Amino acid sequence: MKKLILVITLILCVLRITAQEFSPRVKQFISVDTSTVAIKNVTVIDGTGNAIKKRQTLIIKDKSILDVGDVSKLKIPKDALIIDGTGKTVIPGLVMLHEHLFYTKFFENWFSVGQMTFTFPRLYLAGGVTTMRTAGSIQPQSDLNVKQWISEGKMTGPKMDVTSPFIEREGPPIAELGFIKDTKEVSEMVNYWANRGVTSFKLYNNVTKEDMKVCLEEAHKRGFKVTGHLCSVTYEEASNLGIDNLEHGFMASTDFDEDKDEDICDPFNARTSLTTEPVDSDKINRLIDILIKNGTTITTTPNVFEPYTNRELIPGGGESAVTPEVLKDVKYIYDRSIGKDSLTLERFNKNLIWLKRFYDKGGKLVAGTDPTGAGRTVAGYANQRTIEILVEAGFPLEDVIKICTLNGATYLEQQNTIGTIEVGKLADIILIDGDLKTDIKNIRNMEIVFKEGVGFNSQKLFESVKGKVGLN
Repeated sequence: MKKLILVITLILCVLRITAQEFSPRVKQFISVDTSTVAIKNVTVIDGTGNAIKKRQTLIIKDKSILDVGDVSKLKIPKDALIIDGTGKTVIPGLVMLHEHLFYTKFFENWFSVGQMTFTFPRLYLAGGVTTMRTAGSIQPQSDLNVKQWISEGKMTGPKMDVTSPFIEREGPPIAELGFIKDTKEVSEMVNYWANRGVTSFKLYNNVTKEDMKVCLEEAHKRGFKVTGHLCSVTYEEASNLGIDNLEHGFMASTDFDEDKDEDICDPFNARTSLTTEPVDSDKINRLIDILIKNGTTITTTPNVFEPYTNRELIPGGGESAVTPEVLKDVKYIYDRSIGKDSLTLERFNKNLIWLKRFYDKGGKLVAGTDPTGAGRTVAGYANQRTIEILVEAGFPLEDVIKICTLNGATYLEQQNTIGTIEVGKLADIILIDGDLKTDIKNIRNMEIVFKEGVGFNSQKLFESVKGKVGLN
């Protein structure tokens, strides 16, 4: 009897050690925290790009996916909490790679951003993001703290890959950016932030090719990847130097500017050349081939470039999330742009055509949102809208889900544990009310977002920060 009691005690101790503990602040959003869960008779889009499967049962055991298969063949464990999946869809948790914990702030004619330490982590999780990369930080120590507190169960949000502050030379006056004066500072920045827990690095508009070389060398030494929102360095130059990732699709490419000076950013010429470049030009096709040959990943962020006319004020429907004061500023820009955005629409559509061509030819494509710009890109809502935009652009639904899940996981080298609905992987899963194939806008009907087997109430998370984006 004593031996039996000892065994039971040891088992209970192990369970206490392995089970995630959550603070009251987090528990209020948890709707499912049972060791065994079965979602019965549900449609599965598994993130691999394979065909959609209907009438499936998915079983979660602790943190992982125990089994998935035909509803008529899969036996549900007796102790399982059964969720009726009839009329619902499950997809993997989103893995999004151009996210920030900051948001546009307005002051006169200054461009500025402010840290959203508390609202954005909740909104990302509410919108189905279970893993994210912050593609550039303005308060990296805050981002690192948030990452730690989420992992410890003290705060609500997705798992995070934290990126460095923007590595940038002086350009437009953005107070939240730090500016380097010489290339020597690049290696100092990489090593300083790598030693403090940053795991990705971001190059910005005005760096030189030499800056980029040093950043790549120092980051790659440590096994870390480098992305870039570029202008002074072309996509071809960056890809040939070995950059891992390029942001914003082809919207930031200066490869079409015939008058471009070396290591100089001319944003006006860049935009003009993008507008005038023929959609089927030899230049874009050659550039696509170079990027694919070099294995350079592209992040598409269509939401931040979405035109105005006949479109939502906050794409994805997030007007209620924003403070009235900030929303007033956003609407002012929106109203002034209605009917005057034909060139914006032209570039927007051209970029999506080029991205689909890149993807169809075998290019590595991932997705993100970039909650900056004119304040219309709001975490969570924007992630859902990104999926809608890609489907509207002609990408097959199965591929869109793969781009927003497995491809992101593969870039982060976490494809063995997340990114698809497969037996043995972590139970990062989204339960959606409705059929995405019938209406892609059903992506907005997320009910439960499972992160490592714990189910969070999506709508409750959205509700908790209504009217607060723009404050913190």
